[in-house]
Order: sequence, then C-alpha cells, then structure tokens
Amino acid sequence: MSRTLKDLLATGAYDAPALGAPGRPPLDYRGLRAVIADTLTTLNALDIGRGDRVAIVLNNGPEMAACYMACASGVTSAPLNPAYRADEFEFYLQDLNAKALIVEAGSASPAVAVAQKLGVRLIDLVAPTDGPAGAYSLVARDGATASAAAENGGFAHPDDVSMVLHTSGTTSRPKIVPLSQANLVASATHIGRTLRFTPGDRGLNIMPLFHIHGLIAGILAPLSAGSFVFCTPGFNALKFFAWMDEAQPTWYTAVPTMHQAILSRAGKNADVIARHPLRFIRSSSSSMPPQVIAELEQVFGAPLIESYGMTEATHQMASNPLPPAVRKPGTVGIAAGPEVAIMGEDGSLLAPGETGEIVIRGPNVTAGYENNPKANAEGWRAGWFRTGDQGVMDADGYVSITGRLKEIINRGGEKVSPREVDEILMDHPAVAQVVCFGMPHPKLGEEVAAAVVLREGQTATERDLQAFVSSRAAEYKVPKKILILDEIPKGATGKLQRIGLAAKLGLG
Repeated sequence: MSRTLKDLLATGAYDAPALGAPGRPPLDYRGLRAVIADTLTTLNALDIGRGDRVAIVLNNGPEMAACYMACASGVTSAPLNPAYRADEFEFYLQDLNAKALIVEAGSASPAVAVAQKLGVRLIDLVAPTDGPAGAYSLVARDGATASAAAENGGFAHPDDVSMVLHTSGTTSRPKIVPLSQANLVASATHIGRTLRFTPGDRGLNIMPLFHIHGLIAGILAPLSAGSFVFCTPGFNALKFFAWMDEAQPTWYTAVPTMHQAILSRAGKNADVIARHPLRFIRSSSSSMPPQVIAELEQVFGAPLIESYGMTEATHQMASNPLPPAVRKPGTVGIAAGPEVAIMGEDGSLLAPGETGEIVIRGPNVTAGYENNPKANAEGWRAGWFRTGDQGVMDADGYVSITGRLKEIINRGGEKVSPREVDEILMDHPAVAQVVCFGMPHPKLGEEVAAAVVLREGQTATERDLQAFVSSRAAEYKVPKKILILDEIPKGATGKLQRIGLAAKLGLG
C-alpha cells in the first residue's frame, strides 16, 4: 500500500482527466502532478517546508482541490472555511501557528487583513482565465522570490503531519486534529476499496473542501484510483441536475440534508437521472433516515451506501458495502478500514447486541490531539479511540448508532435517544426533515423538543405530531415542544446539529 500522497496520486494515466469544473476544460493527471510539484517548489523557495503550517482560504472548486493536495503532499495543509469572520480567522491562524496563508489573488476575505495583522505571510493563488480546471500558480504577496530553499523541502514522509483540522467545538473549545501523511493515504485507500473506484468512475463533488468528508471521500479517494472528479463551487440544489448533465457522474457523496434537497427536485429532472445512471450514491457525516434512503434508491435506481466517519479517523470508519453484499438501512455498516468495537463503561469490549460506546483503532486514526493532554487522556482507552457515539453491533458486524453520548437527552433520569424520535417523526407523511434535541427544563434538567420541516403542500400541527409520536413511543419520549420551521439551522457543512439548537431557536 502507498504511504505517501506522491505515491497515492501516481495511479492515474498521464492523459486521463483528473479534475473538472462547470464550463471549463479538465486538468489531466500529468497537469495535476505538475501543479503539485510546482506548488512545493514555490513554497520551499519561500522557506516553507515539511511540518510548516499553511492555511488555505479558497472557495470550493478545482483550484482548492488541487492546492489542498499539493500542500498536503509536502507541507502541513490547514484548509479553513472561507465564510469565517475576522475574529474566527484570528483564532484559527493563531491556534494553528500558521506560517503562510494562501488566498485567491484579489481576495476580499477578512483573512487577508488578519494575516497582515498577525505577520502571517500572504501567498496569492493565480488561476489562468483560460486554463484547465485546477491549474494555478502561487505568487508571494510581498514580492519575494526564491531565498534559501527550505532545508526540510520536497515531498512529505509517511509520519509527517500533512493536514490539521479543528473539531467542530460544539460543546468546548475546538481541538486541533493533526493527521499524518500515512493517515490520509490509509483513509483514501480504505474508501477506494469500499466503493471499488476504477479509472472509469466520475465523481460529482458538492461537499465543502474545508471539511474531512469532501477532502478525503470527495477528492483524494477517487483520485487515488485514477478516476475523475468534477468540482462544483459548492452545493446548490437548483444547479445539481445541470451539473449532473455536464459531469456525467457515476457517483456522488453528500450529507443527508443535501440528499433531501436533491430529492425535492428529482421529480422534475427524471430525464437527467435516466441519461446518467449512477453506480451508487454515498451518504456520511450524519445519520440518514431509512425512509429517505428508500426514496433515493427508488428515484435514482442506485444503491445508497451509508458510511460513518469523523475527523479523528481521517473520515471513514464503517460503511455499508456495495451490492451484492448486504446493506442494512438504519446501520452505518461494517468496519471499513479501522477495527471497530463496542466498549462498556468499565473498558471491556462488549458482545454483539450489547449497547456501549463505539471505539476504533487503525492506520487512519490520529495519534492524538495537539497540545491537549486532557482531551488525549479522555479520548483514548487501552489503545482504542473513543468516538463519543453510543451504539450496538449485531452478530454480522453491522453497527447501529443509537446516539451521540453528549446528545442523549436526560429527562429527569430517563434517557431519550433523539435519533429514535427522529425516525418516528420521519414516518409521518407530512414530515420532510426533523431534528430532535434537548431543551432546558427547570425541574427535569432537560425536556424533549423537536424542529420539523413539512413536505411541500402538506400540513400538520404540533399537536398532530405529538399524538403521532405518542402512538409509537413511551410518553416521556414525546417532544413537549415541536417547532414547525421553513428551515432548520445547519452547521457549516450542512449537517443538522442538535447541540446548541435549543439556544439557537430561543428555547430556554
């Protein structure tokens, strides 16, 4: 197995297309490898080498994809959400100890002024207007050219830290997750094996490229098999089917809220779906209601592969397999890379059917959080990384997540899994989207609440929905507050987030 990105990306045929984008000619693998080599030559000449942190603030698209891979191949890449505000950029650039920041030439991002304030070197990415998708050059903003080349230049070694990402920090200060060259290569290889990528595959990437899902499953894994990735400017349900016509994909990956938005427009685009039959659809980053899985499979005539990932595992941990193997809707599948087990509160590994914490270990798992001994002491046990998810494994090895340990609602000592309530409400014919969460209660500590988006043209009242849950679950699981909304607030990657939702919606 490859141990460096240079080896991993050596698979694609020189003249085969690697990266594409709407309305632009593709960049072939020869061009991609040249962009990567030129990027490292430029960075090394600016005395930036292996182990040095380079923050990247670029919009979604082929240049971001290529620049990320180039930086991860020889320095420490730190992709940041371009939507951050100035104070967020200041926190992340300082916390990362960034040596340089790459932005588009002429960028109006607040990151530019923050970098100047902090003394972080600015590097402009210049993309030719008539060039292939993903082609670019780097120019230092201060006009500097080659000085003494970095002593630690060239391509990365397997144990070098190739990417740093922050955890989402919904309940605490975000933690820095360092991921080595070997972590990235292992995860891309695991995903490629699970999805059986070939040079003939064509991916339609709609995932943000500052997040582990898009970077590894959307970009790195398919390119490691020599296939083609069409890079969109970001998710847009109104443009998805036009992009599908142009990209002619064999697959795409997304989070559940994106899949649901695509489904809502699929009826008007049956001809596009028929023209470009998909080999599979992939879903990850949060749980997919089984009802939506069934609808997607029916509409697209393709299997939906639900996977389970997190940043600390360089994305994928478990996945439902492709046909003819068995897919079990409602589960996140079988171990798909690292070892997966269920651990009891005493640290023992539990038997099939017993509920506990999902734990993992393997070559794609980070060695530990940076400068955070407390989180490392809490996050690992007997060599296993603790995911913080509660789950159960069946006799065939399929894992079901029963809840995020921090998200389990403690209603006066009675524990409620919000996912269970989600799935009940999703069975109601008027419900299109739901997220159940805990809201503060003066006596019980927490009470059950839910936010719901109704299907177009359907009606239901709070009382209707409460009665529906009451007919299927114990009374203490029935949400005492159900908010019917036009849209449920989402995180930066499109995920519905339970933690903090009560405060966002003004409950308590």
